[in-house]
Amino acid sequence: MDLDSVARAFVEHYYRTFDTNRGGLAGLYQESSMLSFEGAKTQGAAAITAKLTGLPFQQCQHNISTIDCQPSGPVGGVLVFVSGSLQLAGEQYALKFSQMFHLIPTPQGGFYVLNDIFRLNYA
Repeated sequence: MDLDSVARAFVEHYYRTFDTNRGGLAGLYQESSMLSFEGAKTQGAAAITAKLTGLPFQQCQHNISTIDCQPSGPVGGVLVFVSGSLQLAGEQYALKFSQMFHLIPTPQGGFYVLNDIFRLNYA
């Protein structure tokens, strides 16, 4: 398995879906999944989807600067660390962010997000 290809494909899919149809991210999470968004923890696919779709902005565009990945654990997991900027509709300046995903393989050959940590980076 080429981890860099897995990480790149996941990141492209995640942010394209986030930017165009946040509700479509639901299939990436399971009941054991946990999201920490700016320090607020949310667990379970439905609760995470509700948190992401309930964010106080409708349109945004992620611009990815870096993608780093490492193998994780004996089951073939992948840690993915992303940095970039987030441009909100109607805002002049982009916001810098970092996000970490812990991907776990599924029996169907794909991955789900076990852990997702998002933080804005303030200068």
